[in-house]
Amino acid sequence: MGKNLTKRSEDYSKWYNELVVKADLAENSAVRGCMVIKPYGYAIWEKMQAELDKKFKETGHQNAYFPLFVPKSLFEAEEKNAEGFAKECAVVTHYRLKTDPEDASKLIVDPKAKLEEELIVRPTSEAIIWNTYKGWIQSYRDLPLLINQWANVVRWEMRTRLFLRTAEFLWQEGHTAHETRVEAIAETEQMNNVYADFVEEFMAIPVIKGRKTESERFAGAEDTYCIEALMQDGKALQAGTSHFLGQNFAKAFDVKFTSKEGKMDYVWATSWGVSTRLMGALIMTHSDDNGLVLPPNLAPIQVVIVPIYKGEEQLAQISEVANDLVLDLRSKGISVKFDNRDTHRPGAKFAQYELQGVPLRIAIGPKDLEKGTVELARRDTFTKQFVAKDEVVTTIESLLVEIQESLHQKATQFRDDHITEVNSFDEFKDVIEHKGGFISAHWDGTEETEQKIKELTKATIRCIPFDVKAEDGQCVYSGKPSKNRVLFAKAY
Repeated sequence: MGKNLTKRSEDYSKWYNELVVKADLAENSAVRGCMVIKPYGYAIWEKMQAELDKKFKETGHQNAYFPLFVPKSLFEAEEKNAEGFAKECAVVTHYRLKTDPEDASKLIVDPKAKLEEELIVRPTSEAIIWNTYKGWIQSYRDLPLLINQWANVVRWEMRTRLFLRTAEFLWQEGHTAHETRVEAIAETEQMNNVYADFVEEFMAIPVIKGRKTESERFAGAEDTYCIEALMQDGKALQAGTSHFLGQNFAKAFDVKFTSKEGKMDYVWATSWGVSTRLMGALIMTHSDDNGLVLPPNLAPIQVVIVPIYKGEEQLAQISEVANDLVLDLRSKGISVKFDNRDTHRPGAKFAQYELQGVPLRIAIGPKDLEKGTVELARRDTFTKQFVAKDEVVTTIESLLVEIQESLHQKATQFRDDHITEVNSFDEFKDVIEHKGGFISAHWDGTEETEQKIKELTKATIRCIPFDVKAEDGQCVYSGKPSKNRVLFAKAY
């Protein structure tokens, strides 16, 4: 597993693509625009999934599963949602193939097997879920209904990139129903906070919480909350969204309930989701020219032990120490691998685990056995230290915490250094072109200005931060009055 990665400073996009493949995270498949997530990449996703699932359940949500296919008539029921996803839909029109009468070795679509109603391969599940909820909700006693599903979705993307944008991707989508507008908005806020906490605590990525502008909202939502992160190339990445859907879907699918007062009313709804795109965020936030850098909280292997030996006798002595260490570390909940393969030299193993971002590496050789020490190396800083054998476990415990915090601090420092206030459009263009990052600027609130800025600079409004200060100013483009700044950036 050779490194030889393109340097980030030379070609960030190429560096990213090479790293995903060489670190054994994912690869392109035989299906256009779709990826194969390899075991190491999937192990990281599983850790993300486990932590998020725990947080969902702690906030009262339950998992369910809904069909992959959505009848076209149901998909069309909520017009804005259908219109928003129409261009990305894969559609099933037939249910059978048959042998080609002119060439028995080939299959063709059986024209007699045309579906009475076409099926949409879900790009998102609001339609099928709200049609189902109609049968589940009759009374206020059935509310709130708090459901999440882990699933795959298909959005027929023309330009794809591993993890960041693929035709099929994995995600979770929460869909909830509530008695009141106030409860639904509280749910929307809560889940945006759950995402923010997860990304900060486990991914070690600082995020800005805010709301989307009308043109950037989820199709069919009244309001979209989001968390925005900044990648090392100065581009923003939307790390999660939570949508207040109002009563739009309830009205489209006639989902009503009898209130405590005996009146009939439509329920209030939310939906929220994150996807395997978070893998892209994780890779791009922390990694370097030598490969992946993983925060310990999400690393499939937190510690790797590599023996350095000549002959079977030395290996047996080292293995005795290493196996004891493995048991001690696992008893503390630390994931550890003892790599005693005799098919790879220690140098090749070091290179592999550096490339794959394993946070800590232990090397044990004959001299270490004599001295009763091990060599402990950090992936994030490349620093090494010799640690007494009986102090290794406590040292590792504290180092894993330190690495997690250090990665978050480093990413926060980078993000904060790349938030630039501008007051003129010339400044705006200069920062976008030469510095990148978030631009804090006044905006007049119109979609026309938002689109014009996007046309001229490729920068979009990432969010209106929740903690934005009221501040009278003039729109950076139109010069019209503005009450507060918003955050612009080029984005993935």
